[in-house]
Amino acid sequence: DGWDYVSCRRKGARAIARVRAGEGPGLIHARVTRPYSHSSADSQAKYRDAEELASEVEHDPIDVLERQLIDAGLLDDEQASSIRAEASAIAMQAAEEALAARRPDPASVTNEVVRLPLMTVVDSHAEVVETEEVAKTAGAAGEEKPGSVVMAEAIRLTLHELLASDERIRVFGEDVADADDEVLSQVEGKGGVFGVTRGLQRKFGSARCFNAPLAESNIVGRGVGQALRGLKPCAEIQFFDYIWPAMQQLRSEAATIRWRSQGSFSCPLVVRVAIGGYLTGGSIWHSQSGESIFAHVPGLLIAFPSRSRDAVGLLRTAFALDDPVLFLEHKHLYRQHYAADPMPPPGWTVPFGHGTVVRRGRDLTIVTWGATVQKSLMAAAQLEADGFQAEVVDLRTISPWDKELVAASVQHTSRLLVVHEDTITAGFGAEVAAWAGENCFWDLDAPVRRVGATDTFVAYEPTLEAAILPQVDDIVSGARSLVER
Repeated sequence: DGWDYVSCRRKGARAIARVRAGEGPGLIHARVTRPYSHSSADSQAKYRDAEELASEVEHDPIDVLERQLIDAGLLDDEQASSIRAEASAIAMQAAEEALAARRPDPASVTNEVVRLPLMTVVDSHAEVVETEEVAKTAGAAGEEKPGSVVMAEAIRLTLHELLASDERIRVFGEDVADADDEVLSQVEGKGGVFGVTRGLQRKFGSARCFNAPLAESNIVGRGVGQALRGLKPCAEIQFFDYIWPAMQQLRSEAATIRWRSQGSFSCPLVVRVAIGGYLTGGSIWHSQSGESIFAHVPGLLIAFPSRSRDAVGLLRTAFALDDPVLFLEHKHLYRQHYAADPMPPPGWTVPFGHGTVVRRGRDLTIVTWGATVQKSLMAAAQLEADGFQAEVVDLRTISPWDKELVAASVQHTSRLLVVHEDTITAGFGAEVAAWAGENCFWDLDAPVRRVGATDTFVAYEPTLEAAILPQVDDIVSGARSLVER
């Protein structure tokens, strides 16, 4: 009976005691009043009859409590009136103080959106030297360096490293655990649909790596709760294509906590997501990109590595940050040999907002990320055969992205082609192109061009998939249109 304070107090205390005793969650179902309309434009009299509204007034819980206290001899009428007057005066004084308070500084509106620490920037030239072999063999499959690990394994090893170093980390999502505890010693274990979390439950226990319901909103929502309680949650969304039920939790909850609390609270949540196509049969439910939609959310950091080394460095950084991170892992790159690297040494990290030049060139800048990095390198190899040198920039993170690196490269080459796997309309390449057009105009000798997917979903049939997603020939064609002007 939500009209009765004593009933609420008694049953509420019992429910809370059950939860605190570890018996599981509790649900209190209470009948309550709605004494006021939903908004100033709403009148309950339009849809509730007079008898119902009169009953609401009669059962106002504050009035009911007052009558109960007077009937029990705990208060008299004068004392009850005094309490009401005191409460009204307190509320009035608070309102007056709020109205008289100094107005906030308009310049503060961009404070506490995210808080990125100062990190040592890796030397970009050294990274180019490291990846020159990829550029030179871009037309072939590429060979792994001795001791290299593919991206899926690099991420798995990094998760093991991170869980061992920080007991606050929890990994959860659909199928991320190895198996039920009852059979764990008898089976190999699963560890996610791609095996990236294999062995975490076995090594660190079911309290730190566990399966979640098939409910993405639930997965991210519990991550938000854990982050606010001082843990370092790592939620996994099995496929980017199913992330949309979690959009409200990501956009309205995780990403806003720091800003709306002026930095008093933060949400150190890492959401790992398998993303992208080029699967020759992934279809519309397992092939989509859409990073630009989340780049539109202030307060949400986005990483999108193209190779093992960067995945390790960015994942280490993600767990060191105090803000929510969307960590996008391209499915097609999980086990590609050309994206494999030796495991970076402990402590090696990649700062967010720091891209890298993966191939030097003088005639054209190609800015890209994810699976189209390798395709851009292959396109650059074809262009070089015709005497054109393309410089390829891998952004590595989408939010924030490395504007300074792009500007420096455009200043050097005077032409810009932006390549991404997402749909061409409103893809993140549009943001890069618009920024470059506004800030690099005097360095450009040709209009900025984009290469992306068609404005459709990704089809199941491989021929159609190839026509929808950007291919090497598309990049070559886009580049030629710029360098031959």
